[in-house]
Amino acid sequence: MSTTTLLPITEVGACCAPLTRETLTAAQASGLARSLKALADPTRLRLISIVAASEGQEACACDLTEPVGLSQSTVSHHLKVLTDAGFLSRRQVGTWAHFALVPGALDSVARLLTSA
Repeated sequence: MSTTTLLPITEVGACCAPLTRETLTAAQASGLARSLKALADPTRLRLISIVAASEGQEACACDLTEPVGLSQSTVSHHLKVLTDAGFLSRRQVGTWAHFALVPGALDSVARLLTSA
C-alpha cells in the first residue's frame, strides 16, 4: 500500500499560466457564436466565396443559385442569414437583389478570436 504525501496549499504552485490578454466578455462570446453559426454552413461559405470573387465583390442573387446547385428560395434563405449576421449587404436593383461583402465583417470575427 503506497502513501501519498500532500503538500500544504501554500507550497503548491499555480497550475495554470497567467492570462496574457483580455478574454471575450459574455456579450462578445454570444455575438461571436451567432456570427460563427451563420458561417458554419458549407453553402454559406461558398456564397461568401462567390460574392468575394465577383467583380466589385458584389453578385446578383440570380447568379448564385447555379453555382451552389440549390433552389432560389434556399439560396435566398442563406443570403438572408448572412445579411442578418452582418457579412453581406443587400440592395435591390429592379426585381433582383444584389449582395456585397460588408467591408471588415470577416476581419471582425478574426479579431475577436485573436485579441480583445
